[in-house]
Amino acid sequence: RLLSKIKKIAGNIDIIQACNPPDLIYLVVKPFLSKSCKFIFDHHDINPELYIAKFGRKDFFYRLMLYFERQTFKYASTVISTNESYKRIALERGKKKENDVFVVRSGPKLDRLQLLPPDEHYRKDCDIILGYVGVIGQQEGIDHLLQAMNVITQKHSFTSIHLYICGSGPVLNEMKSMCNDLLLNKFVTFTGRVSDEVLMKILNSTDICINSDTYNEMNDKSTMNKIMEYMALKKPIVQYQLTEGKYSAGIASLYAENNNPSDMADKIMFLVNNPDKRKSMGEFGYNRVTTELHWGIESKKYLAAIKHTLTL
Repeated sequence: RLLSKIKKIAGNIDIIQACNPPDLIYLVVKPFLSKSCKFIFDHHDINPELYIAKFGRKDFFYRLMLYFERQTFKYASTVISTNESYKRIALERGKKKENDVFVVRSGPKLDRLQLLPPDEHYRKDCDIILGYVGVIGQQEGIDHLLQAMNVITQKHSFTSIHLYICGSGPVLNEMKSMCNDLLLNKFVTFTGRVSDEVLMKILNSTDICINSDTYNEMNDKSTMNKIMEYMALKKPIVQYQLTEGKYSAGIASLYAENNNPSDMADKIMFLVNNPDKRKSMGEFGYNRVTTELHWGIESKKYLAAIKHTLTL
């Protein structure tokens, strides 16, 4: 009886679009699929690589992640990949045909990211304000960012600086404890989750923004939305040498030696001491986002994926 109801519902559906995680979504979608009902897999995360990043091993559960991923690709008529690295996975691991895979980047909506003057409340009478926005998880490298701050304040003896870490996640309390242990509390503010209004005030008050994601297989292949959000606000960036991060930012970013917090600190200090460089990097990033990477452009690619699916 349930299957009969599902088929009846499916008869009125042309497309089901679903994103991961988890890669078990194909089990929910599968009963609805028919010649007239197609599945678009919107590929957000590469879960096998995420498993390695979290647990550092390729065991039974890693292979299970690969199986779930293959099944998801199998039942998808069309795949939306967030970048060329994800597209390559769809073609190679997923065995998809190239004309069934569309790269649609998560470009920012420019009307959400407004350029505003700095807010003196968030400047804290400091010469330099740093900003980070995103998840505070194991692979986001907040520990590296705190180590870099320690190098800046100790080795470089630069103390007219403050860092805002905006967001929440599973290791937030651990990172707060680390910040306390490093005696950085007066230089770092953990804001937790904040409204868009507050976030815009903070980011517009920064001089340099950081993408501290550590180098691993997942981060190297993933596009981080925060990078393009920084660029849309004319902020120079410091990050590690990640393939997709470099594609997104180009010369709007400096690139530290992978997983080396001391070199990240050195790159930050280079920008601290070179305001003209900060300005030119910010202008490049802004122009790149507003002419190439914003959602107004990417939405057309998304519509092309929809139209393609309707013809299958």
